[in-house]
Amino acid sequence: MKQRAKIVPQAHGRVLELGIGMGLNLALYDPAKVSEVVGVDPARELRAVAEAAPRDPALKVRVDDGTAEDLPFEAASFDCVVCTFTLCSVQAPATALAEARRVLKPNGRFFFCEHGLAPDAGVARWQRRIEPIWKRLGGGCHLTRPVTTAIAAAGFEISRQDSMYLPGTPRFAGWNEWGEAAPA
Repeated sequence: MKQRAKIVPQAHGRVLELGIGMGLNLALYDPAKVSEVVGVDPARELRAVAEAAPRDPALKVRVDDGTAEDLPFEAASFDCVVCTFTLCSVQAPATALAEARRVLKPNGRFFFCEHGLAPDAGVARWQRRIEPIWKRLGGGCHLTRPVTTAIAAAGFEISRQDSMYLPGTPRFAGWNEWGEAAPA
């Protein structure tokens, strides 16, 4: 939650949240800045949990069935896209990022907080070894996906980025990158 709190409160206007999951981010949105949060997730069980997740009663929220790779929204229809701990488990990260870029307004913002491929060769070696088992245990979660470089490769200009190993987390699963980007 500490990592999520670094980016979610910055969202404003009409917000799309990719992979809303259990709705953990909903308590972090500022209803004074956000007109609506639209969350998508393919898992019916998670969508139900998100619908009931704690949040400010003034926050307008809609939770839709959908995948990040095939968003059912018009182009340029969101002020912000929020993506937290989602890119590791989507089927096609490049497609999901292209869709996020498509639905963002030209001056929109993409806020991300993701775990992924560590920069240290020894840790990355362990990530590659563990990943086949990890994916089966973690619902398709990949340990070796690059984060910021993938976002930039999808046509975003990174305006702010930070990274660290999360304290108290095994290094193979603890590399975290977060920041802000805009359509280039």
